[in-house]
Amino acid sequence: MGANWADHPSWELVEIASEAVGRDVSHLLLEAGPDELDDVAGAQLATFVLSLVAVDAAERLGLEPAAAAGRSLGEYTALVATGALSFEDGVRLVVARGNAMRAASENAPGWMATVLGLGDEDVEVSCVRAESDVWIASYDAPGHVVVSGTRDGVERAGAFARSLGAEPLRPSSPGAFHSPLMLEARDPLRKALSEVAFQDANPGVVSNVDARRHPDPSDWPGLLSAQLCAPIRWRQTIETLYAEGARTFIELGPGSSLTPLTRRSLANKAVPTFSIESPLDLEALFELMIGASAQLESAPVDRSHMTERLVVSPTVGPFRPVPELAHAAPKLAGVPKSEAATTLLVPIKVGDLIGWVGDTEIRSSFEGSLEGLLVLTGERVISGQPVAWLSTSFDPSR
Repeated sequence: MGANWADHPSWELVEIASEAVGRDVSHLLLEAGPDELDDVAGAQLATFVLSLVAVDAAERLGLEPAAAAGRSLGEYTALVATGALSFEDGVRLVVARGNAMRAASENAPGWMATVLGLGDEDVEVSCVRAESDVWIASYDAPGHVVVSGTRDGVERAGAFARSLGAEPLRPSSPGAFHSPLMLEARDPLRKALSEVAFQDANPGVVSNVDARRHPDPSDWPGLLSAQLCAPIRWRQTIETLYAEGARTFIELGPGSSLTPLTRRSLANKAVPTFSIESPLDLEALFELMIGASAQLESAPVDRSHMTERLVVSPTVGPFRPVPELAHAAPKLAGVPKSEAATTLLVPIKVGDLIGWVGDTEIRSSFEGSLEGLLVLTGERVISGQPVAWLSTSFDPSR
């Protein structure tokens, strides 16, 4: 999973995670075999850490989310990405969660499978008619629902679902996750949740349990505990994000299973979706960011006519912008709005000073207007990382 990221600066998170939990996460990501990665605890730790490596790499390019959510384990990733949890606390919680779920699975063996081609209500009816231990585990997308329970229960529900027009069941994984068979895992997870501090998230994260945004940090221990045994409302979460104004959906981390689910849930909406699985995707990600409005019009992004330019860091170190520019872009540079100028249209000429990385000057190679600073004051940057965004179509009369 981690081979594509091992040489990226964001890989430093892997070492931090290893120190936090006393386990060689680098080994999990680069060398582990099927036995280690089929284990729910190892798989969750590896997936969580690598997802945040991808998030960190995207943030280094200036990506700033307007909304966030994660499916199941990904909810922990979303909470760390938005500042509700520290990275170290997130790693510890994920380890506690994985260990608790593994123990519960050993004591109450179960199975999960995907039902395709049937509406939510018909899948619910199939679970009821099975008269066994089987429940809906995730509402993933229209016509795409996951069920969870004992193996006999899942098979019985699958038979009823087929009688109503569903495709043959697609087994997904051992373990009856997001069902009452995970009840045993709640107490150890609750204990771990009580030992970490939740902060205000920016932006608020939309919960799996109720598909609602929860900016209040006191909500999250209960939501994460409830999530173990409750169905994931992923389709509803995507619909909530869209209703709140999200128009570009980006999946970060290993695999790309959520991207087609998003497209399926918003099939009648013109929204671009994108997945980041490796550093090779990052350039395309940034092009998506600056070309999103054009894509919403179903127009291709033509690089030869683009008017945006990036000023990049020549070296590694903490970034410090020119004070006047920091005041012109308060949201991105971390200057209070009360101290900010009333306009962002700051003219930049070739050779103008943008700021410093350590003692090294950063000067613009372009002429235009400052659209924003992409790095917070004091944030560590690497060589070649964008720090300012210019529009080369600056009109002085504006």
